Amino acid sequence: MNNLKADADRRPSAIWKSVARSRWFYAMMLPGVLYYVVFCYLPMGGLLVAFKDYNLFKGIWESPWAGFDHFRTVFQSPDFPVIFRNTLIISVYRILFNMVPDVALALMFNEIRLVWFKRLVQTITYGPHFLSWVIVYGLVFAFFAPGSGFVTTFIRDTWGFSPNVLTEPGLFRPLLLVSDLWKNTGFGAIIYLAAMASINPELYEAAEADGAGRWRKMWHITLPGIRSVFVLLLILRLGHILDAGFEQVYIFLNSRVYGVGDIIDTWVFRRGLEQLDYSVAAATGFFKSAIGFVLVLGANRLAKKLGGDGIW
Repeated sequence: MNNLKADADRRPSAIWKSVARSRWFYAMMLPGVLYYVVFCYLPMGGLLVAFKDYNLFKGIWESPWAGFDHFRTVFQSPDFPVIFRNTLIISVYRILFNMVPDVALALMFNEIRLVWFKRLVQTITYGPHFLSWVIVYGLVFAFFAPGSGFVTTFIRDTWGFSPNVLTEPGLFRPLLLVSDLWKNTGFGAIIYLAAMASINPELYEAAEADGAGRWRKMWHITLPGIRSVFVLLLILRLGHILDAGFEQVYIFLNSRVYGVGDIIDTWVFRRGLEQLDYSVAAATGFFKSAIGFVLVLGANRLAKKLGGDGIW
């Protein structure tokens, strides 16, 4: 009994000693923790606005309760089926067509043996990630502006017609995908390159001893080695399936393509900030968060059942 009590007394001191030994790691972790606390967890108190008739002058606590009225307003809106469908389609397109190029580019980088050439190509491919969507749209506009864009002018002078790429509803979603691929594929490949670097090189040596070529090593060693990272990123993307990239869509959006490009976030922006209907905007955000939470839990459980690691 005395031994148990002595162990219990020693535990707090052992914990503090461990913290003191790793103090610099905790110091490096502190900015990230503060970021999520300040910008992710504290604002969750604002979800109360979704259940109240929020008045800017009365504040959250003094505003009257509305129950689920604002949720009914969102779901009964004639715009909701359109924006919900557009959000799902654009998000699914991003998951299906944007994750595989990241892996493919990482595999190509992994096979390059010239270090200087590999670094040069990596710099060129992940450089666009650091450009804002405003700059990206400026580049797209310079190429495809109706009547004055470089590509538009070339097609008009060569074939005699002038395509309206930026205002054509059938081309809006492909334009989003292609521009997103150009901007983010190089940066996404870095994550898979880091995962490939952690694969035990003895596996490749053993495969070479057995006569395996590059394709065999890639298929049986490299791809299984990064499977857990791919599943993790897939689960995280499913949690944001109702986001669909607000910044990009908002900048590329115009009145001609609202039917295929208007998503939940752009609708919330107009309803919440332009019309000052904060309660409906908060209810929509609550709905998105609930759907994302359920999808993350479901995808994580499915990944574990299929033999993956999941998030936890």
